[in-house]
Amino acid sequence: MLEQSVRQAILERQRRGQSVRAIARALHVSRAAVRDVLRRGSAEVPQLARPEKALAHREDILRLLQECAGSFTRVHEELTQAGLQLSYPAFTAFCRRHGIGQAPKQPAGHYDFAPGQEMPHDTSPHTLPLGGTGRRAQTASLVLGYSRMLFFQFYPQFRRFECKVFLTEAFRYLDGVAQTCLIDNTHVVVLKGTGRDMIPVPEMAAFAERFGFTFVAHAVGDANRSARVERMFRFIERGFLPGRHFTDWADANRHAREWCDRVNTRPKRHLRATPRELFATEHPALRRLPRWIPEPYLLHERLVDVEGYITLHTNHYSVPTAFIGRRLEVRETQNRVVMYEGPREVAAHDREVEPRNRHVFRPEHRPPRGQGWRHEREPFPEEKDLLRLLPEIEAYLGGLKRRGKLQTTLALRQLLRMAREYPREPVLTAIQTAAHYGLYDLGRLERMVLRGLATTYFQLPRSLDPPPGDRDDEPTDGRTPAAAQEPAPEPDGPGPA
Repeated sequence: MLEQSVRQAILERQRRGQSVRAIARALHVSRAAVRDVLRRGSAEVPQLARPEKALAHREDILRLLQECAGSFTRVHEELTQAGLQLSYPAFTAFCRRHGIGQAPKQPAGHYDFAPGQEMPHDTSPHTLPLGGTGRRAQTASLVLGYSRMLFFQFYPQFRRFECKVFLTEAFRYLDGVAQTCLIDNTHVVVLKGTGRDMIPVPEMAAFAERFGFTFVAHAVGDANRSARVERMFRFIERGFLPGRHFTDWADANRHAREWCDRVNTRPKRHLRATPRELFATEHPALRRLPRWIPEPYLLHERLVDVEGYITLHTNHYSVPTAFIGRRLEVRETQNRVVMYEGPREVAAHDREVEPRNRHVFRPEHRPPRGQGWRHEREPFPEEKDLLRLLPEIEAYLGGLKRRGKLQTTLALRQLLRMAREYPREPVLTAIQTAAHYGLYDLGRLERMVLRGLATTYFQLPRSLDPPPGDRDDEPTDGRTPAAAQEPAPEPDGPGPA
């Protein structure tokens, strides 16, 4: 059947005096069709008067539709059993034409936003080609209502923690924040209520207050209100995901950011500009970011097990063995897992995004093989006194504690006594000699000290000869020293009785 515009062209050419053949050749239609239009003399398309088989059963259709709880399939089965020869597509077309079982269609609305007024945010599940397999991922997206600037990322799950991480990254990407953030009554943000009566969770309300915006929820079922962000999920599904493969989550999010940079510079036909060009107008209207943006994190408390690990989401992270048995504060950020003891950082690891029961280990958290781990302890009081008197013997004290025969405390006390009772130089000389030969017997060490004292402090000068009769080696029986060295002769006869 010819369109109304073609019929109008046929009548116009006939008024100009063209023949039927010329009109048919110019408009690429048959001569019979041209004659039919000229015979009618009107450009209106005639209505086809075809009898409808289901028109006589209209009342039965209305009754069966109510009895079958609105199921068109069951109504068609009942009519077929009653003898009506009508296909299912023809039956549903009859119902659409006559408005049977169809809600009246309402025209879609149109929303206009001023620069910096609103930024819709939403999430949608997608299958992400990750590491050679398809992984279920949550795609989080945010769009500026005026310029249509797009930013999206992928997450294995989407909780309040991931929501704060994503919004922080989006605000940094846009270098600003709009006045309101439109959401779809998600439980991640909503505490209670819907639409205008929505009350956000205090945690998310505090997050919004830090950046200077407000969470707003649209009415339930009002899909047009969030169409600008919902439409982007179809754009991502058909324009970004096909043909791409990613090694891990960080690789997927890096490609997503690069893709956003490209599509935000492409012209849009309905905007007659690029989102980047409109963003240049909207950016001055956005609210500035705080000078310091704290990194969102989840706070946990964990006990270090006997193997020197803390467990977080089935993954195990190593800790120095000195903290075995202690409770540590664990902060889980987007990319790191940091352990604290009070205000001090104990260890840090790259965060495993998914629970995989993996052991994340750092070599510096374990002592070298064969050396074991010795707990650092405060030095003994005697050791402090010895190092204060003789700081040069620190290495000898370490060997004495490891290889001494006496108990460490008793050995240190005995050595401290020698350092206090004897002069410094002989004691230091004896200790240096003992250290050279690996001698840690304190009895022998003290004899070495005494020998040094005897040869250094008690040696008489050889130039002074004592007077006769005062020498210790002079005999008292009047003999010469040489004769005194010989034994006295024995008497020949028997001695007195």
